Amino acid sequence: MSRVEAVIFDWGGTLTPWHDIDFDAEAMSYAAAYGEPALAARLLDATGTAWATSREQHTSARLEDILAAVGVDVASERHRAGLAAYRDYWAPHTHTDPQVERLWKGLRDSGIRVGVLSNTIWDRDYHRGLFDRDGVLDLIDGDVYSSEIAWTKPHAEAFLAAATAVGAEPADCVYVGDRLFEDVHGPQQVGMRAIWIPHSVLPEAQVVATEAQPDAVAQELLDVLRVVRGWVGD
Repeated sequence: MSRVEAVIFDWGGTLTPWHDIDFDAEAMSYAAAYGEPALAARLLDATGTAWATSREQHTSARLEDILAAVGVDVASERHRAGLAAYRDYWAPHTHTDPQVERLWKGLRDSGIRVGVLSNTIWDRDYHRGLFDRDGVLDLIDGDVYSSEIAWTKPHAEAFLAAATAVGAEPADCVYVGDRLFEDVHGPQQVGMRAIWIPHSVLPEAQVVATEAQPDAVAQELLDVLRVVRGWVGD
């Protein structure tokens, strides 16, 4: 038996099923509603640069800062219209996997806290609104979004922040995610065990080579409950 006080989860591709995203259409959804279709190309480039910097330097970004950098007036009604259209575009891709509620209740029934750590440019309120919409917000004991801290996964500080949020030592935490570099290599740096969910089809540009090996593999989310209970002897 071993000690597990908390299981912390990645969001996109882990708590939500993996979806391929048309990033040109994403940018245009905002730009068209903002009333400046030509903005889409600048927004696409700036967002791509922010994510590339995240992968290379492990530093975070916020959507509002990206928009301001390409000339958007983020205090305007036009911005609010653009943001609503942008979120409408994303809505079909944000739904929580149906297994999450059962998994999280099972973990908490075993005395294990539930956390979330996501690399994201979106703000805390938006993410928590999605969990609330899907009826699982009250099952989260601590959550950290890279948009509110200086770092992104796999930087050690991101995982340390998540451990603090759930009130546990890193060595007593398990991390679950779909990316080997960010979600296996990253948490293992700070002593967390890592469970890999191997079904996301990552674009080549998003893949960072690593030799990290997961401590366990979950073919579906409910497998996480079986793995963790096996580790704690429950």
